[in-house]
Amino acid sequence: MSGRRKRAVSPNEDAEEYCTASPECSDSEYTKPVRRHASKVTKRKKQRREENEPHGPVLYHNAGTKHLKSLHILASVASMQNSLLLWYSTVRDARGMPWRKPFDPTLGPSEKAQRAYEVWISEIMLQQTQVATVIPYYNTWMKKFPTLSHLASSSIDDVNALWKGLGYYSRASRLLAGAQKAVKEYGGKLPDNAREMEANIPGIGRYSAGAICSIAYGERVPVLDGNVHRLLSRILALHSPPKGKATLNILWDAATAMVQNVDNTDTDTLEKNPGDINQALIELGSTVCKVREPSCESCPLRPWCNAYAFQSGNFSTVLDIEDLCTLCEPLLANPSVLDYPMKVDRKKARAEVDVVSVVEWCPASPPARRMFLLVRRPDKGLLAGLYEFPTTSNVSSNGEDNHIELASEQIKLLIASPISSLHPRGDSEPECHPDHYHIVHVRSAGKIQHVFSHIKKTYRVQWVLIGGGREPPRLKASFPNNSLDQKGQKSTGRSPQAIWIPIEGVAEAK
Repeated sequence: MSGRRKRAVSPNEDAEEYCTASPECSDSEYTKPVRRHASKVTKRKKQRREENEPHGPVLYHNAGTKHLKSLHILASVASMQNSLLLWYSTVRDARGMPWRKPFDPTLGPSEKAQRAYEVWISEIMLQQTQVATVIPYYNTWMKKFPTLSHLASSSIDDVNALWKGLGYYSRASRLLAGAQKAVKEYGGKLPDNAREMEANIPGIGRYSAGAICSIAYGERVPVLDGNVHRLLSRILALHSPPKGKATLNILWDAATAMVQNVDNTDTDTLEKNPGDINQALIELGSTVCKVREPSCESCPLRPWCNAYAFQSGNFSTVLDIEDLCTLCEPLLANPSVLDYPMKVDRKKARAEVDVVSVVEWCPASPPARRMFLLVRRPDKGLLAGLYEFPTTSNVSSNGEDNHIELASEQIKLLIASPISSLHPRGDSEPECHPDHYHIVHVRSAGKIQHVFSHIKKTYRVQWVLIGGGREPPRLKASFPNNSLDQKGQKSTGRSPQAIWIPIEGVAEAK
């Protein structure tokens, strides 16, 4: 390594300018400097300079100063742990979460496995859902499925029934699949280490595995959910693409450092259980280091928060050009804690139009019964495993005139009994013939909009009335799910789950 001294770079000095002054950037052969005389500044040259000068707010790197890569490495971890855990001891029970319990190192393997199951259910329920909403669902779930084995022996219909109202139903199906695999391969217990749990249990990723294993088993593994991501981004003043690989590596490293068994001083009396540290980080991010209104004055980690130091104007350092951070994106002047983590433009939800046929059958003779046709969605994808009215997905938004044709196609795919096509009857009352089935009418019932995280759906609803017969038309044993998609999307297999439901049971059919 060269013995050449490294030159400190002032915060406002441009890196490219420093590079051009460095020997590494000069030509290999020495050239005698040539004396140059300043040329006269003409009106045109002056105009050019003004055109090239920046206008508007001045951009500069991360809070008005370049910074070292080491800014994104946690320092004073032991002190941070102490302050965090002292704060957590005062708020641990404040929100009344039934799954949050003190860590008990004396528990046996079976008791720890039961704790792992409880934490698992709570963590999956808490994804995309607020704590206050989850608590009653969690209590009901634990009464219905008190152990992992109880869950594994249930059906997807039972699971979806308890999940009704929480949304993101794929979470429920993955819980069932994970429980069944744990019973089959792990004796009815979740693995006791995060690596194996993440690799082998469906629906458990790195975050969930870290939360479960640190809280239930005491394993020193980190967590990084949205709350911890935001909290650590501010502590580290990390202003880079939030989902970028380099960004996530830095944040995971910081989260890992927080749960390590740092040597305590003689005055430390806290038990630094990794599960408590992880729960404290999540709680702090959720209740104090909020997205829009962070309570910096009450944050136990404020002394170590670089974003707060930048906001307060208390940040200064001497920089080395070779150790400058090249990851962070520029920020506007007068930065705020709210500038972290870096904001990105959300991908616009794509717009789709679905045609929903509410297919009703009426018998040819009394007693009058109203029966409706429901179809079960595929086990994977949007609203997996739920029942719905027959739906043709992603049709042309301009094709509102072909609703009768779409209804006929849907019925042919689902119903085995011969059904005659619709014959115009004006506004007369439907006629029900005892000897055959026929489409009495197809009538528009309006439009409904629903916005998912990535799709803006417009449901075009139509009422399809089938008359005739003394029993509902016979259904086909199976049908191709994807054949209802006009755009030829990828096949999702076949399903036998088409059923007739009396009107009283439609609302509860999930």
